[in-house]
Amino acid sequence: MTDDLISRARSSRLARGAAVAAGAALITGLAVSTPAVAAPAARQQSSATAAADRRDTATEHRNASSVRRLITQTFADPGSRSSRQLAARLVSPSAVAHGAGTAAGPDGLLAQFSADRTRVPGARAVIKHTAADGDLVAVHWQIAPDPCDERRGDAAVDLFRLQHGRVVERWSLEQPIPTGTPASGNTNTMFSDLYRPARPTAAPSERQEERNRVFAVSAYNTLFRDHDASILDRAFDPAYLQHNSVAPNGTAALKQLFGSGAQFPAQQSVISLSDGDIVWTFSQAVGAKPGDPLLAADLFRVDGGLIREHWDVVPTS
Repeated sequence: MTDDLISRARSSRLARGAAVAAGAALITGLAVSTPAVAAPAARQQSSATAAADRRDTATEHRNASSVRRLITQTFADPGSRSSRQLAARLVSPSAVAHGAGTAAGPDGLLAQFSADRTRVPGARAVIKHTAADGDLVAVHWQIAPDPCDERRGDAAVDLFRLQHGRVVERWSLEQPIPTGTPASGNTNTMFSDLYRPARPTAAPSERQEERNRVFAVSAYNTLFRDHDASILDRAFDPAYLQHNSVAPNGTAALKQLFGSGAQFPAQQSVISLSDGDIVWTFSQAVGAKPGDPLLAADLFRVDGGLIREHWDVVPTS
C-alpha cells in the first residue's frame, strides 16, 4: 500500500558521510503512486489508499507473476530477441525509471541488466522476496555469480508500478554485498529467512497486512525521522534478526548508538507496501527536493505485534 504522498500523485549508501553512513546503517539495520522525484512533506504521516485498491488480489498476483517473469527471463541475456520482445510486451515504451544510471522504457531496463552482468560476470537473477500491493510490485533479489552463494555479487530491490499489466514506472536500488568478517560479528546473509515463530501462525489477512504496514512505517519514522529511540522497546523484538552486517542482531547496539549523542539526518518512509508478514518501506531525506533519489529500501518482518527481522538495500551512489 502506498503512502499518502503516492496516492495523491498517481498520475553513500548515499553519501551520508562516514559517520552518517555507519549510523544510518545501524538504524536501518535495526533498520511507487508518486514518482521518487516528488519530495515528501517535512512531517508527512502515512496513510493507506482506498481499501478497494487492495481487494483485487487476482490482479496483484498477475502483476507479481509478470514482474518475476520479466526479471528472470530477460536478465540472463538482455540483448536477445526473446528478451527484447518480452520487455516490449511487459514494459511501457514511456515507463519512467528512477535510480542511478537507469533509463526509461524497456530498453532502459535491458540496458540496466546488461550493466549488472558486466559488473558481476556470469551473474544470474535470484529472487529472494516479492510483494504485490495495489498497483505496486517489489522484488528483493540477488545479482549472483553463484546462485548457491548469498555472500557474493550485489543485492537489489526493484519497485514497479503497473497499469493494465504493463510496467509504467520503476525504481531501482542496488549495493555490493559486503565481504569479509564484519566488525559487528553479524554473519547473517543479506537474503536469508531466519525467523521462526514460537508456534505456527496463519497467513495475515488483508486487514492485518494493512495494520502491519501502518505499524512498521510508524516505527521507522519514529526512529529515523523523529530520532525517538524509545520505539525500540515498543515495536522491536529485543532479539530481532538483522541482515545488515554493519549491525549485530537485537536492539542493544541501536540503543547504545542513540545514547552516544551521534547526530543523523532525518529521513522518512515515502513509499510502503505490505504483503504477507513483510512490510517494505522506501525512504527519502526529510525535505528532499524533486529529483532526489530514494535513500534505502527496508524490509521488516512483523509477527505478533513486533518487528522480528530486517533486510535492507542502501545504494552506494
